[in-house]
Amino acid sequence: MAENALELFERQGFERTTVAQVAAAAGVTEMTVFRHFSSKEQLLFDDPYDPVIAAAVGDQPRAWSPLARAVGGLRQAWAQLPEPEGDTVRRRVRIVAENDSLRAAAWRNNAETERLIVERLVHDGTDPLRARAAAGAVLAALMAALFEWARHDDHTLSEAVTVALDTLDENHG
Repeated sequence: MAENALELFERQGFERTTVAQVAAAAGVTEMTVFRHFSSKEQLLFDDPYDPVIAAAVGDQPRAWSPLARAVGGLRQAWAQLPEPEGDTVRRRVRIVAENDSLRAAAWRNNAETERLIVERLVHDGTDPLRARAAAGAVLAALMAALFEWARHDDHTLSEAVTVALDTLDENHG
């Protein structure tokens, strides 16, 4: 279903594609689409990495600043995750990057990641505002990397993420 949706979104645009069209292309009912995806937007979003990222932030030395812990945690988590295979992920991110409402939805989709990072930092003694600022900065850098990577075929996602995190990391940037 997600592949059918992706093809329709690329051909017709996200806004002009209906769930009925996605269902017909996949040979299923609209009800089946909604059983698997809570909304049309969710056909583009898949983020099973929240617990990995939060745990990796928690693994960083508590003596580090909240931003350094968040950057280090994201680097650690990223090292554990496989590079996306094929161009399906790039195609999905490109559709999101080119659509204002989908970019906003991507930020909403990051809310759980942010909550878990903040919760972990606060649990370890970080002031809530500093924890939110660190989580927000790291997620903004990650989104910038994703959107830039999707627009260009000349570098890997790992390279883009490394550049974005290096920008936040005084020891690398």
